[in-house]
Amino acid sequence: MVNKVVHDLVIIGAGPAALSAALYTSREDIDTVLFEKGAIGGLAAVTEWVDNYPGFAKGVAGLELADQMRLQAERFGAKIELGEVLSIHDEGELKKLATTSGNIYAKTVLITTGSDYKKVNVPGEQEYYARGVHYCATCDGAFYRDKKLVVVGGGNSAAQESLFLMRFASHIDMLVRSTLKASDVLIKELEKHKDKITIHLGVTTDEIVGEDGKVTKVIGADSKTGQKVEFPTDGVFVFVGLKPNTDFLKDTDIELDERGFIKTDQHLMTKIRGVFAAGDVRSGATLQIASASGEGATAALMIREYLDAMKRGPMPEVVGHPTLY
Repeated sequence: MVNKVVHDLVIIGAGPAALSAALYTSREDIDTVLFEKGAIGGLAAVTEWVDNYPGFAKGVAGLELADQMRLQAERFGAKIELGEVLSIHDEGELKKLATTSGNIYAKTVLITTGSDYKKVNVPGEQEYYARGVHYCATCDGAFYRDKKLVVVGGGNSAAQESLFLMRFASHIDMLVRSTLKASDVLIKELEKHKDKITIHLGVTTDEIVGEDGKVTKVIGADSKTGQKVEFPTDGVFVFVGLKPNTDFLKDTDIELDERGFIKTDQHLMTKIRGVFAAGDVRSGATLQIASASGEGATAALMIREYLDAMKRGPMPEVVGHPTLY
C-alpha cells in the first residue's frame, strides 16, 4: 500500500495572493505547494505595466513583478507545480485534491484562483489586450491622461469606472448594447458630466481596430437602424462583468455568493474548516494586486494558527468554526 503524501498547505493558483501567502508560510517552514494551470502571477503577469503597487515609484512591468514574487516565494522553499486542481474533498483533518497529476492530500488548502474579466469577444479584443484594451480603470486609467476613450458596458461597474476615468480622459464614449442598467444614483451622476461622457444607447461593439500596435477606433452598429458607427479612440475599457474561477467547487460544501465568488469568515476560512480563500476569487475582494497580496499574507497567518491548533490535538467538530480551533 502506497503511503499518502500529505502537505501542510496546498495553494490553488499562483497569482499575487498565492505567492504572498507562500512567501509567509514557506518562510515559517510550512510545507507549501502551489498548483497553477495558467500563467504564474495570474492577471498581474499579463498586465503590461503596474503603476499602483507600493514600493515601485516609477512603476513596474507586470511580468517582472510576478517573477520577483515567484522568486521570493521559491527562495524560502515554496514549490510550484504546473497543473489543475479538479476538485476538493473534505476528509476531516485532511483534504483530498484531485489534480491533473493525480490525488494529493493537504492539512490546509488556500484557494486563490482569481477571476477573469468577461470579454465581449470581438476581433481585436485579444490582440490589443493591455496595449489599448483594458478591464481595470484603477490599474490603467492614468495612462490615458488627455486622451479619448471608449467604455463598453452599461451596468454599475461601467458607470463607476467611466466616472473614474473622467478625471484622466479628455472625452469618453460609453457604448451600451441595450439600456443603462446602472443604479439611478450613478445614472444621475453620469448626466452631470454630459460634456465629458457621451452615452450611446443601443450601440453594439463589433470590432476594435488598431494601427502600429495601438488601438485607433471601435466599430459598432446602431441596433435599431443597423447602421455602422465608428468611434476614434486611444483606448478601450471593457466593463461587462467578472467571472470567478470557481467552477471546480460546484460539488463541494464551499459556499459561493450570487455571482459565484467564495464566501469566507473573518479568518478568510470557507465553510469547510481548513480551506481558506484569498484574492480576487473571494466575495468582497477589491480586485487590486496590492489588496490581493495583503489578503494572501493574512490567509497565511490564519493558516499558521490553524496548523498550530492541529498540533495541539484533535480538531473539535464545531459547526460554523467561529474560531480557528
